[in-house]
Amino acid sequence: MKALQRYNFFNLCNARRRNLSSVADATLHKSDDEEHSVKGESKNSIILPYLHRAVQECAKQKTAMNGKSVHTQIIKCGYEADILTTNMLMNMYAKCGIVDFARKVFDEMSQRSLVSWNTLMGSCIQSRDEDEALRLFVRMQREGSQVSGFTVSGVLCACAAKFAVLESKQLHGFAIKVSAESNVFVSTALLDVYAKCGLMKDAFRVFDSMNERNEVTWSSMVAGYVQNELYEEAIMFFHRLQKSGIEHNQFILSSVISACAAMAALLEGNETHAIVWKTGFGANVYVASSLVDLYARCGSVDEAYIVFSNAEVKNDVIWNSMISGFARNARSLDSMTLFEKMQLAGFFPNERTYVSVLSACSHMGLVDKGRIYFDKMKKEHNLSPNLYHYSCMVDILGRKGLVEEAKDLIETMPFAATASMWGSVLASCRVCGNVEVAEIAAKHLFELEPNNAGNHVLLSNIYASKKRWGDVASTRKLLKDSEAKKERGKSWIQIKDKVHTFMVGERNHPSITEVYSRLDELLVGMEKLGYKGETEHDLHDVEVSRKHEFLRHHSEKLAFTYGLMCLPLNAPIRIMKNLRICGDCHSFMKFASKVTRREIIVRDVNRFHHFTNGSCSCGEFW
Repeated sequence: MKALQRYNFFNLCNARRRNLSSVADATLHKSDDEEHSVKGESKNSIILPYLHRAVQECAKQKTAMNGKSVHTQIIKCGYEADILTTNMLMNMYAKCGIVDFARKVFDEMSQRSLVSWNTLMGSCIQSRDEDEALRLFVRMQREGSQVSGFTVSGVLCACAAKFAVLESKQLHGFAIKVSAESNVFVSTALLDVYAKCGLMKDAFRVFDSMNERNEVTWSSMVAGYVQNELYEEAIMFFHRLQKSGIEHNQFILSSVISACAAMAALLEGNETHAIVWKTGFGANVYVASSLVDLYARCGSVDEAYIVFSNAEVKNDVIWNSMISGFARNARSLDSMTLFEKMQLAGFFPNERTYVSVLSACSHMGLVDKGRIYFDKMKKEHNLSPNLYHYSCMVDILGRKGLVEEAKDLIETMPFAATASMWGSVLASCRVCGNVEVAEIAAKHLFELEPNNAGNHVLLSNIYASKKRWGDVASTRKLLKDSEAKKERGKSWIQIKDKVHTFMVGERNHPSITEVYSRLDELLVGMEKLGYKGETEHDLHDVEVSRKHEFLRHHSEKLAFTYGLMCLPLNAPIRIMKNLRICGDCHSFMKFASKVTRREIIVRDVNRFHHFTNGSCSCGEFW
């Protein structure tokens, strides 16, 4: 049956090609039959509409060979000098992707209209030859041809693709000079190019000065904020959009959801999800992909999988988002299983897919599996490992304690090592206690990140774990003499529409007295069940009692306690942290989840930890 369908399909395509190529011939035959009764201009007026329709059909179907046949008939009939006809030919060749032919038609024109210039510039932009589009615009000015808003907006698109800031500002001045800045398409193109060049203040000035705005205008602004990592501004701008009464579209919603995902703003994400269903964009695969990413980044991986499962249409983007979501949330086996299902569904893994499955192997310490995937991407899918894949392999080896092999991989790979790679090795040396490799990694990090005090502190902590206090002192002195700054650990939690931030030994939060009191009560109950502060994770050279005091008030413990005080009973407590969670806080969260019977989700700089009933999703491997 399928073979028959394919046969019928090809026959139909061939028939269409024959019909298209015969349109001009049929017209000409008809004109021959009528030669004795139709002469001169009367004859031309009959033939030309048929030829125009043939060119338009070739452009619509993108059948270049048929288009060339019609072009031949146009030349035979002497219409190559007709501006309307040549413009249609240029458009046809551009639609068929044959820009050289469109350019040849353009160059042979004795007269050109505004449409001629716009058509050729548009074809250059579509074929990603932005330089030629800009040269055409300059030539157009030199020849004194008039311009339109469409012309300016088209050239601005070329500037946006090239991130050409200077040319964009010159065009902005030109638009003002020719009074085109009031054109909604020109203004929208202007703010889009400013946004793509990272000039969001200039983009907003253009937006604010516009008398007329459309959906594309609002979409460009929201997308611009997200592209420039101004996520809060993107969400605030979306609220302004809602008040303006502009209808939502899939581009706006997808951008806002991406902003919520980047901030792990689950509350705003849920609200946007409600709008998605209300407006009927839930079936859009790109909106669905953004929702999967949102829930995965907020630790709600089950909700992410529900969105993924309900998506009627799936592309490689949504598959990758779900595979990555499982890996990020310590669901490594689910990630690898979905990787296999993706291939069974007919999709080929790409570079991003392999980054996700390699990350899944890293989180579980699956060295052999990681090596298999690393080889598979080259041999089975013809993908060359990039810096991210090597970084994952370094992490896999380091987390398993194979820091020597991780170091050798870095030194033999065909890329220059990044700070994150050597940082991974240094962090792994902290766990396995390899001082020699730690010193090599630290040396590279001091060169790559001279202002990052965290590397000095980590090396100092490695020395401290071996009780090499002299080396600790020298490392601390080196840190003091340098201009490096240590990033302070902080944790935050969202209660309703407000984010509450805590640092170790916090004193500024308005409810901090109640937080400390509740935390002390909680610790008393937990200690009765066997919890003990793991002082080996505090590497200050002080008495044990002082170490307990330091550990007692770590930022994630304060954030958890505040969430316990404010969130509804049985609601999960979600905490974000800018650094890696320490071993003592990890143990604390396990006991706390059992004592309070609450699900606790902690997202640190590396991964998500889901604590339930005294255990963590990481399986004690992080």
